Amino acid sequence: MGKIIAVTNQKGGVGKTTTAINLAAALALGGRTVLLVDADPQANATSGVGRKGQRAPAGTLYEAISRSDPGSDADQFVIATSTRGLSLVPATRDLSGAEIELIPVPERESRLRLFLEPLHARFDFILVDSPPSLGLLTLNALVASDTVLIPLHSEYFALEGLADLVSTMRRVRLALNPALDIEGVLLTMNEDRTNLGQLVARDVREFFKDKVYHTVIPRNVRLAEAPSHGLPAVIYDPRSRGAESYFALAREVLQRNAPLTVHD
Repeated sequence: MGKIIAVTNQKGGVGKTTTAINLAAALALGGRTVLLVDADPQANATSGVGRKGQRAPAGTLYEAISRSDPGSDADQFVIATSTRGLSLVPATRDLSGAEIELIPVPERESRLRLFLEPLHARFDFILVDSPPSLGLLTLNALVASDTVLIPLHSEYFALEGLADLVSTMRRVRLALNPALDIEGVLLTMNEDRTNLGQLVARDVREFFKDKVYHTVIPRNVRLAEAPSHGLPAVIYDPRSRGAESYFALAREVLQRNAPLTVHD
């Protein structure tokens, strides 16, 4: 069985989708089978891997979790990307309706978990790109996942939002997913030459200790350019500082998950 990791931070602009796309692609380039699930109505992960506006044979994630039986024919919602080993469950802006439409549905917070269950054994890693909020879609991601990877911009307000996310995770563990844990905290858009960047990094490492990745993602223009070409930065410019950092992150993730086996 593979591992399901939610890439989550309710604060926008922290490099969440950039991290989901590039970590997924780097893991795939390293020989792992990876499924990227776009659970954000903005659908940036879908466009970031060159599949903007595309639908699987059965539709998008919206149709998948809105059905009476989310787990049936789950394969029909998966499409290939141009990166070998990397598959995608795409999203469109239709997904924004799910936040309201699922309210009266039984087990509404478990729809994504039910959908991913039959896909679990097919992939080494399933990465869920969550929306920048703590709404029902993010709750579904937390209930479905084994762990949470938290991208964190090195600024003061990011620390404030982090407390809310940790509190939400605690409530999810108590009521819906007792095994949920933090996969890691990733410092993004880092400027370690500034006093604030150094202070935030120090505070985060003191609080989360070994949960904080050694890898730090710098500000890098290639990371911003790559989505406009429909490519992860690790493919668009693999020698850029940003891409090299995500390759390093992938190696660190694999080291932390050494017992996981690779599918033949």
